[in-house]
This record gives sequence, structure tokens and C-alpha cells, in this order.
Amino acid sequence: MILKEFQSYFTQELSTNYPQTEIDTFFFYLMEEYLNFQRIDLVLKPDFEIPSKMLPLLENALEGLKKEIPIQYILGKTEFYGLPFRVTSDTLIPRPETEELVEWILNEVAPTKKTQIIDIGTGSGCIPISLAKHLPNATIFALDISKEVLTVAKQNATLNEVAIQFIEKNILQTTHLPQRFDVIVSNPPYVRDLEKIEIKKNVIENEPHLALFVTDDAPLLFYEKIADLAAKYLTKNGLLFFEINQYLGKETVKMLKSKGFSSIELKKDHFGNDRMIKCSFII
Repeated sequence: MILKEFQSYFTQELSTNYPQTEIDTFFFYLMEEYLNFQRIDLVLKPDFEIPSKMLPLLENALEGLKKEIPIQYILGKTEFYGLPFRVTSDTLIPRPETEELVEWILNEVAPTKKTQIIDIGTGSGCIPISLAKHLPNATIFALDISKEVLTVAKQNATLNEVAIQFIEKNILQTTHLPQRFDVIVSNPPYVRDLEKIEIKKNVIENEPHLALFVTDDAPLLFYEKIADLAAKYLTKNGLLFFEINQYLGKETVKMLKSKGFSSIELKKDHFGNDRMIKCSFII
């Protein structure tokens, strides 16, 4: 099958599921992955004969997209903060809002300083790995409850040639951290059950619920636990960073104040939603 014929077929098959712009993006990602094409090749090579060995791979990808499986899971990879990351169904797909959290931390931490950092609930490892690439003098730890998730995170650390010390632990059952830290960061589960109706079907049906959802009656469960640990394990002038539920900014600030944190800054993401918090603990 030639390229333009497959593109027409691909578009027709997905037209009831996605807008045209998204279909075009999917098509390019697949051509880039399986044929090593650039965007210009799609214009310059409409009569390119797709190798027969590639057609089953493309058909499988198309079937996945028809089931609304995220393209990142189909390809097994994504990009975050300009870096490549492997993702599986065990890991959340990193979001652009989390890139903003990384940027905020990098703006606060001098790259020449010897800094101790821990990321709690690391998932794919996107936060600590991105920090490690830009903070060569930092010692960075990453903690997660899932052995499967940590396997992926370790692969991503190797892929990006950084050293991260990984810890397998349930943060809700953790009473101590391995040392004091200058920066503690977390993007924990924060979507309440009542907000599930706002989540897209492809997220609900494919991404790990353990990393996404909390109960309606305890939406700040992880934040409270991590704040308690931060109160004990932050160094003097150390900083705590959270990605938060956009609807619970005021509640999260109030909780942090009640636990003795100061200099609390609530920051909006590029969509204008309350998304991040930075604070320190009064020692």
C-alpha cells in the first residue's frame, strides 16, 4: 500500500473518534516511528510504498487508536521537558503542567549548588530525571510504591544517562526518609472520584488509577502525609513543591499553614488553573 492510500484509510477509520488535527498528528507520529519520516516526507513522498513488514505494525496501532488507547502507550514512549521517556500502562503519561513544575524548581535551585532532592510518587521518573539533567551537582532520590513503575523509571534514568537513587515504598506507611533534603517534590494522586466525569475516556480506561484518584472524603491524604514528612526532613531554608488539584488550591494552602509551613506560593499553570505550590517550613 502506498503512503497516500494508507493515510486516507487511516483518516477514514478514525474520523468518528478524533478531530482531523489529532488524526494528522497521530499519523505523523507513526510514520516517524516506523518509517523514520519527517513531516515534509508526508508531502514529498505520497507514492512511497510502505514496506509490507510495517503494515501489521501500523494496523495494530490503528486498532489501538480506535479503542482510544493513548498514542504514547501504543508507541511505548513520550517526551517530557525535551527528554525521551519510556511509558507503559503502569505509568502515567507525563503532562505539560508537570513540566511547569520542573521549570519552577529549576528557577529556584542554583545549578552549581550541591542539592539534595527527593521526588515522592515518581511514576515514570520524569521529574527527578529532568532535574538531574539540569542540576549536575544534585543528589536525587525518587520514591514510588510500585515495583513495575520503578522498573520503567530506572530504564528512563539509564536512557537519559542520569543517576537517581530509587526507593520502593508506600509513602502513606512511611515514617522516615533516608536523609534531610533541600527540595522535596511530589505530584501525588489528587483527582477526586467526583471529578471522574471530567476525565477523558482514554485516560479513565488506560492510565493507572492508583496514580490518579483519591476519595472525595480525603482529597489531601497524600499532601498531608508528605507535608508531615517534609516538616521533619527539609533542611533549613529547604523547599517543598507540589502539583495540586486545580479546585483545591485554597484548601491545600490552608492545610500547609496549619502544619507550620510559610512563604506559601500558589501558582497557576499555562491554562490559568491553580496547579502548583511552593513553600518552606519554619524550623
